[in-house]
Amino acid sequence: MSIHRSLKTKPGALNQHRNVLARHERVAKLIESEKFDPEQDSPIGLPKVLSIKVVTKKKAPPKAQADAEAADDGEAGTEAASES
Repeated sequence: MSIHRSLKTKPGALNQHRNVLARHERVAKLIESEKFDPEQDSPIGLPKVLSIKVVTKKKAPPKAQADAEAADDGEAGTEAASES
């Protein structure tokens, strides 16, 4: 009998973003935001903690600068062609 395709794990499955945090992870985030005091508060009945994965995109060069570089390359090629 084979494993159903929805149950198979991907090679990078351990590194994927998780929406659910373990209790110790929730406590750590609450301590960072100063919403939990381990000396006074109970770890049972913790409030929900937002877990956001931050994805940064590479910045593209400004279009005007990219067009200027392309124009400079084009002019250099026409000057070399006119000299020969």
